[in-house]
Amino acid sequence: MTVTIRAAGEADAAGLADLAAVTFPLACPPHTTAAAIAEFLRDVLSEGNFDAYLADPDRVVLVAEAGGALVGYTMLVFGEPTDADAHSAVGIRPTVELSKFYLRAEAHGGGAAATLMGATLDAARGRGAAGVWLGVNQLNARALRFYEKHGFRVVGRKRFLVGGEYENDFVLERAV
Repeated sequence: MTVTIRAAGEADAAGLADLAAVTFPLACPPHTTAAAIAEFLRDVLSEGNFDAYLADPDRVVLVAEAGGALVGYTMLVFGEPTDADAHSAVGIRPTVELSKFYLRAEAHGGGAAATLMGATLDAARGRGAAGVWLGVNQLNARALRFYEKHGFRVVGRKRFLVGGEYENDFVLERAV
């Protein structure tokens, strides 16, 4: 799959929300209810939220395109972690959170994720980050393998709220 990576712009908000609706559920543990997923999509990954994310100077959103369609996206959030557990686990400063990293299922295994990760790490480095951290559900074995393959290591644990229920995440970090 030939993939191109670019910075998202304000015209991408609707496409990002549509992409989030099909990719976010892929990262959820099997016990996550449809209602919890719908609530998270509404409250965190809606078009309006993406409008705000794209306008935020402390965020960088990159999109992966193949065949003229969005197949994935990442979101970097610059600054200190606001989650207390992540803040204490992260050891490399200045840091940036890899807040979102999602790819359509049909794009898995074709190299698009590695290309998107490379561009995302370049963007973090380009804005002065020395380290990148993220939270990933402890049951998401596929994502854990991918992140470890790309140099991330478990440095702690935190909780993540989805639909009123807390999930258990690992905090991963790597130097850039």
